[in-house]
Amino acid sequence: MRWLFLLLLMLNGFYYIWHQQEAPLRAKEVLPLSLHKAEQQNIQLLAESDSSAQRPEADEKCLYLGGFARESDALVVAQRLTSLDIQSELKAVQQGATAYWLRVEPRSRRLVGENLVDNLVQDFPELKNKIMLCSGIATAG
Repeated sequence: MRWLFLLLLMLNGFYYIWHQQEAPLRAKEVLPLSLHKAEQQNIQLLAESDSSAQRPEADEKCLYLGGFARESDALVVAQRLTSLDIQSELKAVQQGATAYWLRVEPRSRRLVGENLVDNLVQDFPELKNKIMLCSGIATAG
């Protein structure tokens, strides 16, 4: 048993040496510190950036919540959003049957996260959410 152990130990040593000869170690390439600092200096906060070109595109899209058949359900969701300081506007859409949608104001849209929508869907299974142009009207489909 001792000899088997020594044989395996020697084979392991030969394998290690053979493996080291096949793939020699390469030195890592390191960027100079001046280049690293130069990249960090280009970082700007969103509030500091020139948002005049990006802002109209963001304002064109609005979040719509709803698709309710009854106005009372839409008003309950609107009340819950209002209690969370989220501004919304009720819209009635005629397409076959009347559907009620809440348009979340663009400045309040950042307050509406996936968790909030998931909680609302648990309470109101017929709730749908769509992101569409603010000038358009949500459809009942």
